[in-house]
Amino acid sequence: MGVAQAMEALTERAGLMKESLQKSQTITDNMVGILGSFDHRLSALETAMRPTQIRTHSIRRAHENIDKALKAAEVILDQFDLTRKAEAKILRGPHEDLESYLEAIDQLRSTIKFFSSNKMFKNATGVVTHAHNMLSKALSKLEDEFRQILQNYSKPMEPDRLFECLPSNLRPSTDGEGGGGKSHDPHQKSLENAIFTVPTVIPPRVLPLLHDLAQQMVQAGHQQQLFKTYRDTRAAVLEQSLKKLGVERLSKDDVQRMQWEVLEAKIGNWVHYMRISVKLLFAAEKKICDQILDGVASLRDQCFGEVTANSVAVLLSFGEAIAKSKRSPEKLFVLLDMYEIMREVQPEIELVFGSQPCTEMKESALNLTKRLAQTAQETFADFEEAVEKDATKTAVMDGTVHPLTSYVINYVKFLFDYQSTLRLLFQEFDSKDPDSELGAVTTRIMHALQNNLDGKSKQYKDAALTQLFLMNNVHYIVRSVRRSEAKDLLGDDWVQIHRRIVQQHANQYKRVSWAKILQCLTVQSSGSGPIENSNISRAAVKDRFKTFNSQFEELHQRQCQWTVPDSELRESLRLAVAEVLLPAFRSFLKRFGPMIESGKNPQKYIRFTPEDLERMLNEFFEGKTWSEPKR
Repeated sequence: MGVAQAMEALTERAGLMKESLQKSQTITDNMVGILGSFDHRLSALETAMRPTQIRTHSIRRAHENIDKALKAAEVILDQFDLTRKAEAKILRGPHEDLESYLEAIDQLRSTIKFFSSNKMFKNATGVVTHAHNMLSKALSKLEDEFRQILQNYSKPMEPDRLFECLPSNLRPSTDGEGGGGKSHDPHQKSLENAIFTVPTVIPPRVLPLLHDLAQQMVQAGHQQQLFKTYRDTRAAVLEQSLKKLGVERLSKDDVQRMQWEVLEAKIGNWVHYMRISVKLLFAAEKKICDQILDGVASLRDQCFGEVTANSVAVLLSFGEAIAKSKRSPEKLFVLLDMYEIMREVQPEIELVFGSQPCTEMKESALNLTKRLAQTAQETFADFEEAVEKDATKTAVMDGTVHPLTSYVINYVKFLFDYQSTLRLLFQEFDSKDPDSELGAVTTRIMHALQNNLDGKSKQYKDAALTQLFLMNNVHYIVRSVRRSEAKDLLGDDWVQIHRRIVQQHANQYKRVSWAKILQCLTVQSSGSGPIENSNISRAAVKDRFKTFNSQFEELHQRQCQWTVPDSELRESLRLAVAEVLLPAFRSFLKRFGPMIESGKNPQKYIRFTPEDLERMLNEFFEGKTWSEPKR
């Protein structure tokens, strides 16, 4: 019963839904018909409006084209206006307002680019040509302006201005010497921390203007004109600065013809000139070149190289002339001065002349340094040989220190003032132990001196004077070494050995000089023992006293003329003689004096007392006769 009702209800609903769907289909068909009618009408309307749309689009495009044309014309007119203003500035020239002039040049370039890059400007050829002509004239004036400014502000540096840039201990003294004279000062403080103030060669306010002018010339392709102007102007000024300082070109022949005193002064000056040139003038030149030609590396380096080339050549040529000139011992120290300054400025040379165009100058400087080292080393060898072979006939009749000895010792002392320089020099030739090398050189020089003195000592006919001469000279050498830095290199053993040599010569002097006279005071028989008073005749004793008197007076007269310049050595030698002579004389006088005193004229034979002898011994070795005229 329930199922039947449910089925009936479902059937009824299905019928209603079918009826509803049929109504919806009818409505849909009606709507499609209506829409189709609208589409037909819209299509007809669109067809009717198309001509109007085309006309409207054409009008809009025409307006856009007119706007574009007006804007293009405005830009062209602006370009013409800017060009006209630029021309006016160009015609006035750069001198009054350089900044505006440079802006005008930039504007002309912009104008040329504007008309050249737009193909639509078919009639712009005349405009471009005119702008090119104006630009060419402008750049020509610009070159003139660059040259004028550079020349106006490029003036030679006065020496006094350069001296003010040096550390105070390197400035010339107030005696008027322009930094010349002897340059080496072993007590001078190290220059490592010394302040060198690079001078201002062109006012800083001018440098930006010159830089801008240079950039414009480079941009216009006028590098060669810029290069020539800069090189010619700055090179001439740099050379004039060096000339004012005192630098001069000297050849090897010029050097050879000079008196040594003149040459030595010029070398001392050259050492100062080299320091001032490298650390101040060349450094200043490098600084302004880098600033003016900043951004053009190849041109900048080439300019600096050619600006300094001749000045560097003049400086180095003098050094080369000295290094190649005839060697002599006195040149060693100036060679070391020159070598020292070249080593001092080497870091600056490598820095300032580090670019490729400056390679030749840098190499020339380094080669000069090596040449000076080589010549100095060869002069060392020459000096050793000259000392050993010195054949001067200068006779020191009083047996004092020979001039050669004092010369060589002073020479060695000077060498030790150059210890640090000599170490560098030895290292040039791969010496692994510079101190040992210096010690070896000093030893060889001392040995050569002693050999020469041995030869000179043979000139004396008096063997005692030979020994006194050798004693004096070796003692002078030992004393000088002990008081100098040479002692540290030669060593204590060397000193002790040579002190013994001094003593040996002193002993030999006593033996040779006093042995004979002491024999007069020693009375012996033909046998082995001394003779008693009773065994010697009064005549024999008188003869002994007469012989003693004669020999002592002769020794006194002769050896008072001899010299022992060292007071301590002189007193020591007198004491050594007195210690031998006086006891022997007292003993002889005590034993045999009564025999003479009891006879006639005893004072004829006993002419001296021990006190007389002691007083007279104190007159020995004073060299009085040679230095004081006889009265």
